Amino acid sequence: MTSSTDTTFDLKAYLRDRQQQVEVALDASLQGQYPETIYQAMRYSLLAGGKRLRPILCLATCDLIGGTTVMAMPTACALEMIHTMSLIHDDLPAMDNDDYRRGQLTNHKVYGEDVAILAGDALLTYAFEWVATQTQDVPADRILQVVANLGRAVGAEGLVGGQIVDLASEGSADVSLETLNYIHTHKTGALLQVSVTSGAILAGADDSQVETLSQYADRIGLAFQIVDDILDITATSEALGKSAGKDLTAQKATYPSLWGLEASQQQAQQLVEAAKTSLMDCFGAPAQPLIALADFIVNRTH
Repeated sequence: MTSSTDTTFDLKAYLRDRQQQVEVALDASLQGQYPETIYQAMRYSLLAGGKRLRPILCLATCDLIGGTTVMAMPTACALEMIHTMSLIHDDLPAMDNDDYRRGQLTNHKVYGEDVAILAGDALLTYAFEWVATQTQDVPADRILQVVANLGRAVGAEGLVGGQIVDLASEGSADVSLETLNYIHTHKTGALLQVSVTSGAILAGADDSQVETLSQYADRIGLAFQIVDDILDITATSEALGKSAGKDLTAQKATYPSLWGLEASQQQAQQLVEAAKTSLMDCFGAPAQPLIALADFIVNRTH
């Protein structure tokens, strides 16, 4: 896949700087002492590394609209807490039953299924507390809107709904494209979308700007999942940091299983190009970080 990202923008430096900021903020956000086991389990998965894509998208859109890192960082951390919860629960034997995540043993393999479930629950609830109590220099109505949007994105209308349909579709030989799109626009796309729109809302974006960013997020979210499906087939477990080939083993419907690898790659690229075009038309050059992040999504190798 090719990239049309402006070479004057140093994406590696941008990601490195943002990831460092997010890591510091995440570490500071979770300093509980007792009961030790639950805080250890929460920190084990929350601080296990990763791309930190969702927090970075939140910070980038806040910047684009004229906000500050201080305004958006609590929500950025909350997004990673919610994402981490979804990974902990997704890895459980009752779900995907995976032993490795981000190159290390999954939470339930270290702490047991009972503690892993509670660690995920604790991260989810703490995320909302963190947004409500730590967000600074933002009007209360914007914070309330972000909290409501987060709730919708992670609940039955979002991540949970997508996971339910995903589980129900395992082993089925006739999963339609419509069903597959539903699974991934909810299970993966909803949290990516709220990551993008939250930063903008906190900074005071108008409805038109939020709609443009929402469309951008929809497109990169679907592209992200298509690439995930491709990597599950083409990448090694070492490169992924988790078990490769899980989709095939679980008989899950994927985009490559419907379209083939080449057509799936083309579709992901088309989605990203459309996402970038919509941003440039609305925001111009200041959208370069988000444009580069779109290219990063489609060109990633893990």
